[in-house]
Amino acid sequence: MRNFSRYLWGPHTRDGITAALIVGLLDQAAKLWLYYAYDLAAKSPVKVLPVLDLVLTWNKGISYGLFQQDSAFGQWALFGVKVAAAIFLWGWLSQAATRLTALSLGLIIGGAFGNAVDRLMHGAVMDFVHLHTPGYGFNWYVFNLSDTAIVAGVALLLYESTRGDRAAKAP
Repeated sequence: MRNFSRYLWGPHTRDGITAALIVGLLDQAAKLWLYYAYDLAAKSPVKVLPVLDLVLTWNKGISYGLFQQDSAFGQWALFGVKVAAAIFLWGWLSQAATRLTALSLGLIIGGAFGNAVDRLMHGAVMDFVHLHTPGYGFNWYVFNLSDTAIVAGVALLLYESTRGDRAAKAP
């Protein structure tokens, strides 16, 4: 059993789990507050800044609304892909050699968890942040805090892979 546990828990796993829990809880708290307390559905769109609106949308697909799924089979297929990805990410997290890798993976896992809760509770993911540039016709996709955490986690993994610290220390 001891040998198997190294595939489930590593020296930086706690850091990644902490990041994942913080992201997942913040994402769900923001969504619950915006939907139930603020009633974004009735007030949408809400101009926050000249380049930022709060707009309620429901995404039945994956990133950027790709692979929209209305059928039960499609929803379960997406769920299966996400479970497989979660298992892969957990395995990677347990083997993380640096704290930055663990925190990056934690951001990705927490974001995936936040969106998975939406999908299980509502059959779709609640998106609400809309960035745009008035007068220039630029409209970014509507997204949420989980999406932001996933992108930040991927960016940090890319950053770490290009730092070269470990390559410089190699014999």
